[in-house]
Amino acid sequence: MSSQLRLIIFDVDGTLVDSQGDIIAAMTHAFDSIGQPVPERAAILDIVGLSLDVAMPRLVPQLSRQDHAALVEGYKASYKARRVSSDTKITSPLYPHALETLRALNKTPDYLLGVATGKSNRGLRGLIESHGFDGMFVTRQTADDHPSKPNPSMLLAALAETGVEADNAVMIGDTSFDMEMAQAAGITSIGVSWGYHPREALGKAACIIDDFRDLNLALNTLWR
Repeated sequence: MSSQLRLIIFDVDGTLVDSQGDIIAAMTHAFDSIGQPVPERAAILDIVGLSLDVAMPRLVPQLSRQDHAALVEGYKASYKARRVSSDTKITSPLYPHALETLRALNKTPDYLLGVATGKSNRGLRGLIESHGFDGMFVTRQTADDHPSKPNPSMLLAALAETGVEADNAVMIGDTSFDMEMAQAAGITSIGVSWGYHPREALGKAACIIDDFRDLNLALNTLWR
C-alpha cells in the first residue's frame, strides 16, 4: 500500500461507545457470583481498556489467582448474556457525533480506519453489527489475539496489516493505556475528554479533543 495512506485507529469503550452500563452490570454479576463486594464504579472504569486477565488482578489484587480467573469467566458470561438479551444501541450507545464523524472519515480517499480494543473478537463484532459499522474498519485488533494494552502489539499488527508507516498513523482513545500503547508503537495519539480517564491522565497525547466534530481539524493539523 502507498505510504501516503493514513491509518486512524480507534479505541472502543469510552471512545466510540459509552459502554459503562454493560461493563458495570457484567462486573457486578461477576463479583456477586463469587460472593465478593463489587468495587466502586470509579475503580471499575479506571481499568476499562485493559484485557480482563490483566484488569481483574489490578482491580482486586487482594484476591487469589483462582478468584481472578472466576471473575473473568463470570464477566464474559454476563456480558454475552446481556448482548443477546438487550439492545446494545441502548446499553452501549455511541457518543454524540461519533457515527457521522466515522462515516465522513471513511469516505476520505487517503484514510483507513481501524480499532484496537481490550474487547474480545465476539464483543467487538457485536458492537460493530449493532451500530452499523460493518465494512468500516479495515483492521480490527482485540484482546483475543494480543497482550493487554499498553503493550504495542495491537498497533504494530494494525500497521503490518495495512502497510501504513507509523508516521502516518494515529491512535485515538480515552485512557492512559491508549496513549502509552501509541507511544510504545511510535504512533502519535489523540486523546478524547469524554471517556473514562481524566484529562490529566492523557498527557502523552499530541492533543485532546472535547467533541467528535473536532477530530477532523485535529487530524488535518497533525498531518498538514
